[in-house]
Amino acid sequence: MKLTQYNDPIYGFITIPTPFIGKLINHPYVQRLRRIKQMGLSFLVFPSTEHTRFQHALGAMHLATKAVVSLRKQGVKITDWEAEALYAALLLHDLGHGPFSHALEHALLPDTPHEKISLALMRDINREFEGKLDLTIQMFTNNYSRGFFNQLISSHIDLDRLDYLKRDSFYSGVTEGNINSERLITMMTVKDDTLVFFTKAIHSIEKFLLARRMMYWSVYLHKTSFVAEELLIRFFKRFDQLDKAIKTSLATAALAGLVNNKTAELEDKIPHFSHLDDNDIWVTLKAASNCDDAILASLANMILNRDLLKIQIANQAFSTEDLKDKQQSFMQKLHLTATEIDYFVFSGSLSTQGYNLDEQPIQLCSLDGALTLFDASSEIAHFPILTRKDYKYFLAFPK
Repeated sequence: MKLTQYNDPIYGFITIPTPFIGKLINHPYVQRLRRIKQMGLSFLVFPSTEHTRFQHALGAMHLATKAVVSLRKQGVKITDWEAEALYAALLLHDLGHGPFSHALEHALLPDTPHEKISLALMRDINREFEGKLDLTIQMFTNNYSRGFFNQLISSHIDLDRLDYLKRDSFYSGVTEGNINSERLITMMTVKDDTLVFFTKAIHSIEKFLLARRMMYWSVYLHKTSFVAEELLIRFFKRFDQLDKAIKTSLATAALAGLVNNKTAELEDKIPHFSHLDDNDIWVTLKAASNCDDAILASLANMILNRDLLKIQIANQAFSTEDLKDKQQSFMQKLHLTATEIDYFVFSGSLSTQGYNLDEQPIQLCSLDGALTLFDASSEIAHFPILTRKDYKYFLAFPK
């Protein structure tokens, strides 16, 4: 089988490492990622953020090949079988993302995180390929004896984050998020099957964590794209209240099959979910923009026309009285009931944390092999900021 090359704006040419990985890329579940935007509705603020989950999956897989080469040079024994399993894990890790990525993750499949859906889809592909993903699934679920493989897939500094931060920074134009993924990969090593970093990487690690924090406040939680996502969530909350026949008439076959069978087992939802992408949502929004339900039509038109709610951000939570006063005012202006006003006037909070001390800590390795914790270093200038969980509070209402 001829190994394809992809021309990527971040890394240059990406070569598909093995024939099996090439087969996985051509699988419909992976090709579906071409039709899902990586950053949801962020393009309403940053017009160039039109890149897809497919591009990110290829990028993460490419970084896995770099990591394997680097670790092998240091004498870490990684078999070809293990390497291919790692490449597959990074390629498939985001299969469970639905339309607009995180925006509708819980609206379409409540209480089902995308990682759980990714695992279900991996198992589906594994049956098709007669068990060739067994090791990939063990790595993905952290059930493989060599734990550093799971850390490369999911940890404070994993290959997923190394790609999406660099890629999202590039496409959004927010240069503060640009990181040196190559250096961080070369600074990785393995001690007792645990992923650690050479001590001299400490400032690169700090910059990475700060860049991620910056991207969350500047891009991922930007107030305009955030309020657009909140409107989309409320659109589907209203959509769920319609009877089955109306939902079926407005939605595509894949979306109708999913929303009309919310109580079904996950395995029974997979056939619908695996055909669902951003296009299904746009088609449904356009159909709903002229429907008889005034609330649903209004929400659809606000998203389609980027005529969004105004959103106020504060460092302190808005009081219940603030919210009620605002709701009462717009109930009279818009002739809405107390239940209906919740779709257009609401409050809440945003939060992020650069470094979570409750997760597996980042470890540093000196030249003599001694291990220390990243958070124990006196050289980290911004440690209090990184470990602090920051909150912002919002109040959204019509202009």
